[in-house]
Amino acid sequence: MEESNNSKRFSKWIAVQAYKHDGLLHRQWSPAYLVKETDEYWAVASKASFVTESDGREWMTKEHAIFFLYKHRWMNVIAMMKENGITYYVNVASPTILDNGFLRYIDYDLDVKLFPDGGKKVLDEEEFQRHVQTYGYSKTLIEAITFSQQEIIKDMDERKSPFVDSLVMKLFGEFISQNKPVPPKTVAK
Repeated sequence: MEESNNSKRFSKWIAVQAYKHDGLLHRQWSPAYLVKETDEYWAVASKASFVTESDGREWMTKEHAIFFLYKHRWMNVIAMMKENGITYYVNVASPTILDNGFLRYIDYDLDVKLFPDGGKKVLDEEEFQRHVQTYGYSKTLIEAITFSQQEIIKDMDERKSPFVDSLVMKLFGEFISQNKPVPPKTVAK
């Protein structure tokens, strides 16, 4: 039996999970659509995602988004489509792995936000310092995290991929075109 385009489409929905250094689940997103996989990253798209926090809180994202989950880089990027343009929210995190049908990574607290006007903001530095002590991050791990943060800011300044609005819009367009409603089959009389 040949696999239909519709069943291929449904097999591309995947959930994302963020953990903390101690191995405990930190946050999970409802399944998003795998638009593209390269040697460097998975790009998943959503019109809105249901998010569950480790403390049981649940909430819904408001924006359409493309989530770049890198296989070898210490970061992942959520490109959120807002009314005034695309805002990029970057988690400094372990490289992402595909494990038992989930895309999983360890969140290392530091975040960087790039606004549509080019402004940047580093977030959660206090949380990072607290977790250095709580989890006992090694010197090598701290160096990897701070190097990644510097690399992220440099890539933002140079508007290197994935901080390219046209790339985000292209991937979101592919998501929309691959997920058009399936017309009902007509019944022969």
